[in-house]
Amino acid sequence: MGYAVVLGEALIDLLEDDRDGAQIYRQAIGGAPLNVAVGAARLGGRVEYSGTLSTDVLGERIAAFLRTAGVGDRGVRRVDVPTTLAVTTFEGAEPAFTFYGEPPSYSLLTPADLDRSVLAGADVVYTGSICLLREPFRSAAREAWATAGGVRVFDPNVRPKLLPDAAALSALRDLVEEFFATADLVKLSSADAQLLYGDSDPAAAADRIRALGAGAVVVTCGAKGAHVAAADGSALQPAPSVAAIDATGAGDSVMGALVSRLLSDGLPDGLAGWQRHVSFALAVAGLVCERPGGATAMPSPAEVEARWGKI
Repeated sequence: MGYAVVLGEALIDLLEDDRDGAQIYRQAIGGAPLNVAVGAARLGGRVEYSGTLSTDVLGERIAAFLRTAGVGDRGVRRVDVPTTLAVTTFEGAEPAFTFYGEPPSYSLLTPADLDRSVLAGADVVYTGSICLLREPFRSAAREAWATAGGVRVFDPNVRPKLLPDAAALSALRDLVEEFFATADLVKLSSADAQLLYGDSDPAAAADRIRALGAGAVVVTCGAKGAHVAAADGSALQPAPSVAAIDATGAGDSVMGALVSRLLSDGLPDGLAGWQRHVSFALAVAGLVCERPGGATAMPSPAEVEARWGKI
């Protein structure tokens, strides 16, 4: 088995919670790419994380967490700015995020910080999410994408509160479509698709993204499962039934599980293979939804098998 390189943000989530009748915020290490890196590593994949972490105490906690999770840190650069905070509120199990910290501690990776030999040797390279909204990270991601020697996977992970107007949304659409066009896999949520294209039909969004050049597209649809589109067809892959208490990180766990399967089993050659990968990923996400969210909810293979059996 080879290794994956995951590029993107790491930050601190402050998760809305209730304790003894009082509203509190529970601290959790997060950021979609960090969750993907940890999720893939917990499932047995070899993963190198590439991004910027603050030199403050919260940055130290994130760095220690990555080491404990078995994620490599050769691509990490430390920066002397406060760690970005994402304040998370809930309507039911679904989270909404508001971000604090300027400049964002996660956005300062430059093209000069990249280890091109590591990128060229990776079996999987992932990027995406809110870090692409800022320079110099955006330039670093473009350079990493061009250098990648293996499977390229992308997740736009759209956050509406970071898009102040229609012009910002249009600019983001142009940016993510640049990555869609050369991706082997695009994973996005139905909410992402709705924001990007104003269409609630995940099949239409998947067809549009595939027409741009993406090899395969997975659109997660919450409890319904995921729409999977490949060159030889498409299908709705059902999700297992769970009693969800927190959906934070569930979409990231889908991507982490897909990365782990790409490392262990390789790139599928058609829809049936992608359905097998996605079935496993949805089982992982179901288990994550049954736990308090964030990177700490990412399961091990033994935990997945204990909950769902062999997949």
